[in-house]
Amino acid sequence: MELKPLPLHHNIMQSAPPPLPPAAHIHRYHPFHMAFYWGKEAQFLFPGWPDKKPGMYAVSLVLVFALAIFAEFLSNLNLVKPGSNRAAAVFFQAGFHAIRAGFSYLVMLAVMSYNGGVFIAAVLGHAIGYVMFGSGLRKGSQPN
Repeated sequence: MELKPLPLHHNIMQSAPPPLPPAAHIHRYHPFHMAFYWGKEAQFLFPGWPDKKPGMYAVSLVLVFALAIFAEFLSNLNLVKPGSNRAAAVFFQAGFHAIRAGFSYLVMLAVMSYNGGVFIAAVLGHAIGYVMFGSGLRKGSQPN
């Protein structure tokens, strides 16, 4: 088989790359799913985490649940006092909003593992967080 040179920019010639070796039969575990599935063999947020152990999977569900509650807490927190410097308050709120968005994106990335348990933990965490911090059930608080 004769290799013909390939034209490059400004008439510079270079030969074609060598052919690839025959494909080896490598079986890899791909933990990424494109539809919801049930089971403890999930991977989200970090490579190799939560591992394939049921205990670590349960800990990861509790973490997603707590992150969702914390995101709702941050969504309903008002730290700017009336009469504050307007420019400082805007920059403070922007920074705080970025932190809240970061926690919300962590929950979203966990849900993107398409694991049914993670999805339920996130939804329940957001619902309970809303009831606790945003619904107005606490004494003297007003719903948003």
